[in-house]
Amino acid sequence: MALTPSTMLPLGTTAPDFKLPDTNGKIVVRADFKDKSALLVLFICNHCPYVKHIRTGLAQLARDYSPRGVAIVGINSNDVANYPEDSPAKMKEEVKSADYTFPYLYDESQAVAQAYRAACTPDIYLFDQNRKLVYRGQFDDSRPGNGVPVTGKDLRAALDAILAGKPVSPNQKTSMGCSIKWKPGNEPDYF
Repeated sequence: MALTPSTMLPLGTTAPDFKLPDTNGKIVVRADFKDKSALLVLFICNHCPYVKHIRTGLAQLARDYSPRGVAIVGINSNDVANYPEDSPAKMKEEVKSADYTFPYLYDESQAVAQAYRAACTPDIYLFDQNRKLVYRGQFDDSRPGNGVPVTGKDLRAALDAILAGKPVSPNQKTSMGCSIKWKPGNEPDYF
């Protein structure tokens, strides 16, 4: 498994807009969450072993923080022609299997991934109430096979800081995982 690091989008960046379908065909836009105290955007997919490794932790994190005013969306930007296990139909199965309570959106054009400068799955972005980036980094130190328990401690610390009205530590570890599977000709220039 070759690891791809996050591009570490600069802190303070405004959350790019998105308008994407969820697994039921409902269009979801960033403005749907304007009244939430934070917006967590997760670039994930179905087949990546790094996402599979933390998916139970992601589902629990959503159950813990959604009631506290945090909006969470998962976005799959992978090329489904070459990775059919990431298709919208399979995404719908994944929502049920993983018990995701957040919208799981399909970025068919890959434009949203490019706008966020997403590079890997999982790639995690946390924005404050003003939709300024305050955290981009790893879920925690756990990786497939390293024996470290999945806790989400890094992301949870950032979420707890935002919800307490405190600054998020700028010392953030890069998220790493599988590369986003770009359609031929769609590879971004930020690598």
